[in-house]
Amino acid sequence: MFDFGNHLRMLRERYGISQEELGRRVGRAGSVISNYENNIKIPTLDVLTTMARIYNVSLDYLVGFDKKDQVVLEGMTDGQRELIHLLVKELKESTKPKNGGLSADQQEILNLIMQEFSK
Repeated sequence: MFDFGNHLRMLRERYGISQEELGRRVGRAGSVISNYENNIKIPTLDVLTTMARIYNVSLDYLVGFDKKDQVVLEGMTDGQRELIHLLVKELKESTKPKNGGLSADQQEILNLIMQEFSK
C-alpha cells in the first residue's frame, strides 16, 4: 500500500529541504509539513501543485499514481505538441506491418516531426 506521507518525506529529504523550508515555500508551517508526512493531514490541491513544481514531478507521481513513462511537452509549440500526440496515438493503435518496421502513417508522422523540429 502506498504511504503518501513517507513518499513526501523521501522526496523532501532527496532534495535536502527541511520541513520548515518546504513549509515556507508552500505557505505552510513546518509543523503542517510534519503532519502531511505523518499522514495526519492531507495537503490541499494548491499545496500539492506547488510541491510537484518544487520536486519537478507530476501530480500523479506525487500522490502515488506512478506513471513511469511521461513525456514533458513544455516549451514546444502547439504544432509540435500535436505531432507528438499524433505519433503516440498512432504507435499505440496501429499494428506492425507484416514485414516489420514502421507503417506508412508512422513514417509520415515522423517525417512531419523532423520537419517541424528542424525549423
